Amino acid sequence: MTKIDEANKIKKEIEELQKKTRILEAKPAKKPAAKAKPAAKAKPAAKAKPAAKAKPAAKAKPEDEVKPVKPVKPKKLTKKELAEEKRIAERTVEDELEEQLTELEIENFQIEKVDMERLTNKICDILAERESDGMLQSELWKKLKLSGRDGSRLSLKLERMGTITREKLLENDRWTYKLILKKTPVSTESIVNAPCLVCTVEQKCSLEGEISPKTCQLIEDWVIAELKKPLKAK
Repeated sequence: MTKIDEANKIKKEIEELQKKTRILEAKPAKKPAAKAKPAAKAKPAAKAKPAAKAKPAAKAKPEDEVKPVKPVKPKKLTKKELAEEKRIAERTVEDELEEQLTELEIENFQIEKVDMERLTNKICDILAERESDGMLQSELWKKLKLSGRDGSRLSLKLERMGTITREKLLENDRWTYKLILKKTPVSTESIVNAPCLVCTVEQKCSLEGEISPKTCQLIEDWVIAELKKPLKAK
């Protein structure tokens, strides 16, 4: 590039700069920015009001107070209910048997392979020794080697026969019966061999007659024979 070209270039640049300067001068000058207003002073915080004092709790009225629970009184039982409770508490094996067995079953009670007449006589002999004091049935059955069930049935039978009376009592916290002899049963054992039963002249026999038991040799022989027999162990 020649010096002339450089001069022309510089000239053009100067003209451009002048043009821009004129344009800038033709524009109105911008107003100065408004001064920022000073920030408003913060108002002092309002003083907190003191908390209101809590009112004391209102006293509970007497009716609001919890009333003590009254114990529930047991229901009074009627005489009939009391009697039933007593009956249940005093139940024994015999009581249960009496409910289960009929009168006919009680009266016809038999122990297998046992002579009931002899057993009854033996019971009477034992109870006769105790007289009115009687004997606990458990002791009696033990002495006779009877089971409690057989003994209980036998005592019911003897009571029905009118031979014994049964007295209910509490023994060792258990209800049981005491047996008392009421009457000795009639036994034919002592007259089985009596000569009078087969006497051929019995119709002519009388206390004051020629044939009399006072002078009868057959009766005398029979009495002596009976006395010679060994006594039964009671």
